[in-house]
Amino acid sequence: MFGKKKDTQIELTKLSSLIASNMELSGDVHFLDGLRVDGHIKGNVLSKPGTKSLLVLSDQGSISGNVSAYDAVINGEIVGDLEVAHFLELQGNARVTGNISYHQLRMDCGASVDGKLTRLGEISEHSNVVELTATAGSK
Repeated sequence: MFGKKKDTQIELTKLSSLIASNMELSGDVHFLDGLRVDGHIKGNVLSKPGTKSLLVLSDQGSISGNVSAYDAVINGEIVGDLEVAHFLELQGNARVTGNISYHQLRMDCGASVDGKLTRLGEISEHSNVVELTATAGSK
């Protein structure tokens, strides 16, 4: 009845880098710690493997490319595959066109995914594949 509480918290609260809303980048972005994207990126956004990174994509931001992070809070648009090793939050304005791999997922009403959702196991094992073309909260 009283099981162990799962760790559903984002572990990093420090955002050390910002791509502002008046910026557009072309090319791959590699980051450590935390990155907030309010602007537009045409290229892959990748955190250093093995680090507890945080990517925050605001409702003003967009990424056209593949994305990889430890934790992610998405409220903008991603066209490409998204891989999140720990905790992924898709907020109400999130729009993802591509496949998503995650360990833990929170999806708010209004968020949309056009691709496959794959839950990662403890050792990056793929299971529970679901193909979606839907909007959370739609009838």
